[in-house]
Amino acid sequence: TNAQIAEALATLANIVARDNVPGKDSEKRLERFMSHKPTLFTGGYNPEGAIKWIDEVEIIFEAMGCTEE
Repeated sequence: TNAQIAEALATLANIVARDNVPGKDSEKRLERFMSHKPTLFTGGYNPEGAIKWIDEVEIIFEAMGCTEE
């Protein structure tokens, strides 16, 4: 649902914001994330596409060893 998509995007935004602390090797973390070649989310109204994108990004986070928190 749209609420679930919004919640998932907020969670991802919080993860990125939390990990973007000066001195925590942010550039290396971003390079490592991008090396997994994540699908680009182009926006617009596409709930199924958004859910698929979130699932793919979560798989990358798991591969990187990110925790749920």
